[in-house]
Amino acid sequence: MSVKRISRNGFYRSLAAFIGVAILCGPAFSEEPASKESAPERGLAIALEADQRDSGFADTTVNLAMLLNLSGTEEVRREMRQLTLEVEGDGDKSIMVFDRPRDLNGTAILTFTHKVGSDDQWLYLPALKRVKRISSADKSGPFMGSEFAYEDLSSQEVEKYTYTYLRDEPVEGEPCFVVERVPVDPKSGYTRQVTWVDQSEYRLRRVDYYDRKGELLKTMTLAGYTQYLDQYWRPAKMIMKNHQNGKGTTLIFEDYRFRTGLTDSDFNRSALSRIR
Repeated sequence: MSVKRISRNGFYRSLAAFIGVAILCGPAFSEEPASKESAPERGLAIALEADQRDSGFADTTVNLAMLLNLSGTEEVRREMRQLTLEVEGDGDKSIMVFDRPRDLNGTAILTFTHKVGSDDQWLYLPALKRVKRISSADKSGPFMGSEFAYEDLSSQEVEKYTYTYLRDEPVEGEPCFVVERVPVDPKSGYTRQVTWVDQSEYRLRRVDYYDRKGELLKTMTLAGYTQYLDQYWRPAKMIMKNHQNGKGTTLIFEDYRFRTGLTDSDFNRSALSRIR
């Protein structure tokens, strides 16, 4: 995900550099027309460019409010914090801690995302003073009763999918690349995802999720992006709409902070019980 990571991946670095230069230079770079680039090559190049632009942030913290729309009128609010550590050579590590309501206070989820293979996740339940490992087979399940699955909230490493560029299509008037990505992990809850990435900053604007039967399950939209440290774009809001049960969940992000000094020792199982 980071520049450092890309630089350690010779294959992706070379491919991204070649395709990136080809896109920028167009006919002036080569007499070969742009149409020679295959849909998978272009899809991968877009994913790599988005990943590279978000590299090098080191660590972040952010406060979140989770709004669960359960029946169209009933809404439940939860408040939590998320800490994220960028990891050299692998996926990011993160901890999400619930602060409210009181019965969830101190509940925490630790995630080790991996570029290859299943992610590792643990759930800490303060009432039981117990850390429970979340099976990779359960990662498609709902996250704390929301319309987000556990796998939706782990970092989206490039290697976790194969890609196909589909078309250009605007979102709210902003030109976007539309790219299909297919999870490599057979335990994913999705057969495919269709993503909209804006062409100006390579920010994720929308994702359509298709279930194991190939039916449209959910749509996530992202809005209110702000740039930090003159490089890193983060959304103020993520909305997940479940088309099959009519429910929705909104995540509202506030007070992003970067490079706070988090280290690897802040992200282990023993840290889960201390983080309150």
